[in-house]
Amino acid sequence: MDNKEHGFATRAIHAGQVPDPATGALATPIYQTSTFVFNNVEEGAGRFAGEMPGYIYSRIGNPTQTALEEKMAALEGGEAALAFGSGMAAISAVILALVQNGDHILADTTLYGCTHALFSHLLPRFGVEVTFVDMTDPENVARSLRLTTRVVYLETPANPTMKLVDIREVVSLTRGTGAAVVVDNTFMSPYLQRPLELGAHVVVHSATKYLGGHGDVIAGVAVGPQELMDRIRVTTLKDIGGVISPFDAWLVLRGIKTLAVRMDRHNLNGMAVARFLENHPAVEKVHYPGLPSHPQHTLAIRQMRGFGGLISFELQGGFEAARRLLNNVRLCHLAVSLGDVDTLIQHPASMTHAVVPREQRLLAGITDGLVRLSVGLEDVEDIIGDLAQALSKAYLKQASNSNVNKGLL
Repeated sequence: MDNKEHGFATRAIHAGQVPDPATGALATPIYQTSTFVFNNVEEGAGRFAGEMPGYIYSRIGNPTQTALEEKMAALEGGEAALAFGSGMAAISAVILALVQNGDHILADTTLYGCTHALFSHLLPRFGVEVTFVDMTDPENVARSLRLTTRVVYLETPANPTMKLVDIREVVSLTRGTGAAVVVDNTFMSPYLQRPLELGAHVVVHSATKYLGGHGDVIAGVAVGPQELMDRIRVTTLKDIGGVISPFDAWLVLRGIKTLAVRMDRHNLNGMAVARFLENHPAVEKVHYPGLPSHPQHTLAIRQMRGFGGLISFELQGGFEAARRLLNNVRLCHLAVSLGDVDTLIQHPASMTHAVVPREQRLLAGITDGLVRLSVGLEDVEDIIGDLAQALSKAYLKQASNSNVNKGLL
């Protein structure tokens, strides 16, 4: 099948997958094997030398994994892809393949907590310097690039504040510098945003999220140039070992088949919930790119083909209001992760971003009253109903405390 001739949903179902030639099985088999047999010494030597095609050992590659990688390359519009055992394994492998002692990374101030920890705590121990800047202002990128900058790293939308970065503008600023622009596209999935088409060099995903979609797998994916993906496979994937299992690769393959229809529903539910929150008296501010009130709404329309199911919002009353809300939800699950069919809600400052020092959290816009909501696929009236009853408890308590302070109660 020529993937370029077909639409996204068709590619999500068919790319990388063909009926099993041995049995005719429609579903890609789970090749649950650690090693592969060679016909002779010459074949084994040829495969190890990279001179002959074929599999060697499932830490380096596996047919189920290959199907997933081919599908992701087709969906992101990249030359090649690599699958990993987690999103952080994908991010770490890509970054370690691109930098060495003495190099510099320019990263956005707002990142997933574990990515921030990798950049701020681990990489500096090996002589890699990292500078964090707010990339919503392209001038910050231009001023901070160095001759030694090898990676410009960003999330858009950013976790958890939902701020956006203009990918095309960042790419234009780095052109000719030798720096690779790496974009975490987890929040949008390739259905809603394709950074490679905007000039980015590498895209990374936590496939645990929208790609898998069902909260039952941990996995990661990177997509980029063939040469770089080949190099990562035999270096930072093989030697550090953040390997995806055949079964997990199969679960992500199965999840991607319904990605288009799930993302359409996430879009619809996300917008409805964002509008509800924006009009609730307990909510101080809603961060959702689909709302005209979002400061980068115009960029969202230009850069994305939908706004997804991730929302963050700030409550009047700060942490105490957030705590009351989170302790009173019934349908929404108090849990980290996102992109699930279930609606998930969590408190970034004390959970996913607790590893980030408070001063840096506040600089990134992660306040103590910020709540992150991953809107699922339930009937949207039920999601809103659950948030309404929980917010009423938080709001009534806040109003009661305010009136006590004013001497009204």
